[in-house]
Amino acid sequence: MNVGRVDLNLLKYLDVLLREQNVTRAAEQLGITQPAMSNGLKRLRELFNDPLLIRTSEGMTATERALELQPLVRQVLAQTELMLTPDELFRPSDSRRVFRIMTSDYAEATLVPHIVRRLRAEAPNLVLDFVTPSDVSYTDMEQGRVDMAINRFNEIPQSFHQVTLWRDSFSCLLNRGNPTAADFNLESYLSAQHIWVSKTGFGVGFGMNPDKLGGLGWIDQALMRIGRSRKISIFTRHYQMPALLAMNNDLVATLPTRVARMQAENSSLVIKEPPFQIPEFELKMAWSALLHHNAAHRWLRRLIQEEAEQIAALPI
Repeated sequence: MNVGRVDLNLLKYLDVLLREQNVTRAAEQLGITQPAMSNGLKRLRELFNDPLLIRTSEGMTATERALELQPLVRQVLAQTELMLTPDELFRPSDSRRVFRIMTSDYAEATLVPHIVRRLRAEAPNLVLDFVTPSDVSYTDMEQGRVDMAINRFNEIPQSFHQVTLWRDSFSCLLNRGNPTAADFNLESYLSAQHIWVSKTGFGVGFGMNPDKLGGLGWIDQALMRIGRSRKISIFTRHYQMPALLAMNNDLVATLPTRVARMQAENSSLVIKEPPFQIPEFELKMAWSALLHHNAAHRWLRRLIQEEAEQIAALPI
C-alpha cells in the first residue's frame, strides 16, 4: 500500500463507522452527508481490499479484517491528535466535544452534579453522555468508545490508567420512629428488615440472590465474615431509592456515607454508624491509554479530580 494514498480523514471515517456500524449515524456524528459517508466507505473498501462492513439481518456487521483494524486505527488517530492538538489549542469555552462517561449510580449521586455545575460555567457547549456500567464493556473503554469510567472497581485491566478520587465508608439510614433506632446495636440491626442496593460491574448487572450472601456485596460479605446475615426485604438498583424507602419505620438502609449524608437535613431520618466493621472502598476514575495524551481529555480529567478533591475535603 502506498502510504501517500492514505487520507487521514478516511481513517476517522473508518473509526466512526466501526463504532456505530451504521452509515447514517456515522455521517451525523461527523457532520457530513450520508452520500459523502457512503463514498468514504467505498474508498475505504478499495484501500483495504475488504468490504469492512457487510449488511446482515441484524444491520451492518464488521468483517474480521475490520475488527483487526479497529484498535490500530484508534491508536493512529490518538497519536495524530496528540501531535496536532497541543494544550493551548483546546478551548473549553468553545468546544462542542461529546464526552461519554460510564458512571455508577453512586458516582452519579455524589460527584456528577458537581462536574455538571462546573462544566456549565466553563464549557457550556460540551455534551456529556452518562452511561451505566451494564451499558459498556472493558473493550469499549479500551478502544476509546467510552472516555472514562468512574466507579468502584474490584479489578481493572492493567493497560488502563486510573486514579483514586476518594475513599468512603458506610452508614445506616433509618426513620427516627423505627424501633431499631432507639437501641441500635448488632442484634437490633440483624432483627430489622433491610434495603439492599446492587453493585453493578462492566457489561453485566449482578442479580440478587439472598441465598448467596457472598455475591451481594461489601455489607453482606462483612457480615458473613463474622458469621451473621441480615434480612433483606427490598432490592433496588438505585442509590436514590433507599433514602425514600427508609422513611418506612421498619426498614434500614446501609449506604455509602456520602450518600447517607445527603439526607442529613431530613428531620425524619437518622444516620447511624454500622454496628459491625465494613471495609472502606475507593471511588476511582479509569481511562484508556489511547486517550491519555488527548488535550481535551486531560482537561476534563483535571477538572473531575479537582471537584473530587473538594468533595473529599468535606467532613462525612
